[in-house]
Amino acid sequence: MTVEGQRIVVVHGHRSRWIEEPQTLLWTLSLGYFRPHGGLPRSLRRRFPNADVIVYGHTHRAHMRKVEGALLFNPGGVHQWNPTTTKRRLAQRPGWFEWCWLQVARHLRRYEAPTVGVLEIDQDGILPRIIGL
Repeated sequence: MTVEGQRIVVVHGHRSRWIEEPQTLLWTLSLGYFRPHGGLPRSLRRRFPNADVIVYGHTHRAHMRKVEGALLFNPGGVHQWNPTTTKRRLAQRPGWFEWCWLQVARHLRRYEAPTVGVLEIDQDGILPRIIGL
């Protein structure tokens, strides 16, 4: 889409399962210490070379940085897994696969704070903001 002359791409942000699944497994086994998505912003920039702004999610980690002239913007996530949210979900009796993952997730030692993102776009440019909740 184009807003005030700025070409904006909105995409979930995941890469092929051959990249994502092994890295997600390492993240889970490391209890959140391993940061698996370091190359994601550059990967998205290569995928959308004509964009001025690329808004993505997938990692649930707030991020904003210019990469080769484009703003890469991840608003983070309103819902984040942490000991409280994991315990609450387990009390809802999830299915077997989710229950197994939550048994690991409840031991995470590193997790993100909830955030939202705001992009203000006008004729003067783009003002990105990440707001902690």
